Amino acid sequence: MSAPKVVKLSQHQTWPRMRAEASAGAAKEPALASFLHANILNHQTFEDALSYRLARKVADADMNAMLWREIFLDAYRDEPRIVEAGIADILAVYERDPACFEYAQPFLYFKGYLSLQTQRVANWLWRRDRRPLALYLQSRMSELFQVDIHPATVIGKGVFIDHATGVVIGETAVIEDDVSILQNVTLGGTGKEIGDRHPKIRRGALISVGAKVLGNIEIGENAKVAAGSVVLQAVKPGCTVAGVPAKPVGDCAKSPAISMDQGFD
Repeated sequence: MSAPKVVKLSQHQTWPRMRAEASAGAAKEPALASFLHANILNHQTFEDALSYRLARKVADADMNAMLWREIFLDAYRDEPRIVEAGIADILAVYERDPACFEYAQPFLYFKGYLSLQTQRVANWLWRRDRRPLALYLQSRMSELFQVDIHPATVIGKGVFIDHATGVVIGETAVIEDDVSILQNVTLGGTGKEIGDRHPKIRRGALISVGAKVLGNIEIGENAKVAAGSVVLQAVKPGCTVAGVPAKPVGDCAKSPAISMDQGFD
């Protein structure tokens, strides 16, 4: 049985705690010592470590890790809020995922977290009209993590993508702060729309396992979409919807994305 979690940290406490965890982990498991030093302990700042971690993951025969690392660092220098969002995402995973007992876990092992950080830099490239490179990065993310998020998607901070396999998010989708999304979720178009055609997920919403939200519709603040639902119409704030097609089945507890409560209230 896992030990109880430590008290949730603030943003500025997170990186020192990750380093302490890595140091303890290297001492406890010598086989991982080189890995933990390379990815965490050899770096003085979170952004330096994150650039290294992501660059090593996305590198391939055509784009080596050194080149990717410079691109990631350029994004972090230009927009420090990308780094702030990356730390906020770690705090979100730690708070919401009962399988996460260390702050370093998402950074090292969770593809939902790693795919989200990759998309943040792809979005930075997209907004600077470096779209071929942004699409290349999207392609690598899809190959590596089985997560396909368009570079143009607008994503807030404190976002948790749990397990992540099979997540697909379209070009004009918007995901606000403190949203939780589980595996096999699609935030897509209906197939016949053009322009602004993808869902808008408002703050604190929970999109559960296998849900499909289609079209330029709004999932309201603190709303909940139940597992396996197909949502074709807007969902009011604080409302729970379920079914195919999804219909209201009750109200949510406050902040379902934080509580991760899958039930119908």
